[in-house]
Amino acid sequence: MHKKVEVLPDLAALVQRSLELTLAQMHNAIQARGLCTIALSGGSTPKPLYEAIAAQALPWEKVHVFWGDERYVPPDSPDSNQRMARQAWLDKVEIPAENIHPMPTNAADPTDAALQYETHLKEFFQLKSGEFPALDVNLLGMGDDGHTASLFPHTAALQICDRIVTVGNKDGQPRITFTLPTINQARCTIFLVSGANKQAALAQVFASVADDYTYPARFVQPQGELWWLLDRAAGQGLQLPEE
Repeated sequence: MHKKVEVLPDLAALVQRSLELTLAQMHNAIQARGLCTIALSGGSTPKPLYEAIAAQALPWEKVHVFWGDERYVPPDSPDSNQRMARQAWLDKVEIPAENIHPMPTNAADPTDAALQYETHLKEFFQLKSGEFPALDVNLLGMGDDGHTASLFPHTAALQICDRIVTVGNKDGQPRITFTLPTINQARCTIFLVSGANKQAALAQVFASVADDYTYPARFVQPQGELWWLLDRAAGQGLQLPEE
């Protein structure tokens, strides 16, 4: 694992740096394998990144978009991660409809929806039994409680290691989420973290000793590159790991 931490002056600089890094990874993937697979995160921080990507001239037919987690709401809900990404990016570019792979949220049981998405990923990535997909780019955020994707502190989803997708839980509300093994299989993982309210959790995530189940972002140790991009408000006072 190659781990890099950068503290940017402000949110605008964070977005610009994340754009540069994401585009570089997308181009590298297309050059190496003929396509790029990218998993999106929700929340407010990545929205300007998606808007910036939408302004790029990319070979959209070679880009396949997935989601790392999704609230269990209809696709047209204001709370939908898919809806946000479509409005900020996907509806603005000529990406083939079949290249967009949203998490289903229409099953009566979220467990069935998680299984549907897992089956879709197995088919797309042509996985054998027990294998996990290696996404080219996995974008993640982190909440002020240290959660990432829909892997919340001390929830059952943190212990699911034999599934690609599972059901997360936020205050009794179900969500669909990548499991930790799926997240950690990515070729490049990029955290985007902004705001002073993240300082306390970041201090624990970067601490040499802390409880992983209390701060789930600590579990993210991917096989490929790991980038933490922080704005100054989030990263102020953080004791960064030595290179």
